[in-house]
Amino acid sequence: MTATAIQRCGWAGNDPLYMTYHDEEWGVPIADDRKWFEKILLDSAQAGLSWITILRKRENYRQAYANFDYQKVARFDAKKVEELLANPGIVRNRRKIEASIKSAQAFLRIQDEFGSFNDYVWRFVGGTPKVNYWSSLSELPAQTPESTALSKDLMKRGFAFVGPTICYAFMQAGGMVNDHLITCFRHQELVKMMENR
Repeated sequence: MTATAIQRCGWAGNDPLYMTYHDEEWGVPIADDRKWFEKILLDSAQAGLSWITILRKRENYRQAYANFDYQKVARFDAKKVEELLANPGIVRNRRKIEASIKSAQAFLRIQDEFGSFNDYVWRFVGGTPKVNYWSSLSELPAQTPESTALSKDLMKRGFAFVGPTICYAFMQAGGMVNDHLITCFRHQELVKMMENR
């Protein structure tokens, strides 16, 4: 299939970076804790900004945040915070940077309690992706009861910048919810992927 011949969700637009993210990553179920940490760190950084802004900075975040190694990030100190605040490649917001370190620490506590963050987070959708059948972007909710429950639990455990809307974006990106439109080529591909697991 050529890039022009396939039908995507409208939000993917014409930006090659955004289209690749849509085609290869968004909505694919995650099982790896490091990938989960990357998603939650980047989604938290996104709060109040557009996702494409963060996507364009992702490689800078990868370098700044030790390749999303949550064990290393959990040990970042005040000196490291100042270093991150001086890094033009990421969002230089003190509250978000400090929250990312606290979130890494909370991430480790969840691993201790549940064995993995993956085991913890999938509980919020009963262990399997929820498949939706939307025909237009206007039908997609900004948040759901599941994302609200996840948000409350994450905040209780020490995470920040994880409101219900951010959590729903996190759930969509991590494949907990298949929110590709039914007209999008990825919707059925992901349904088949899960059937063949």
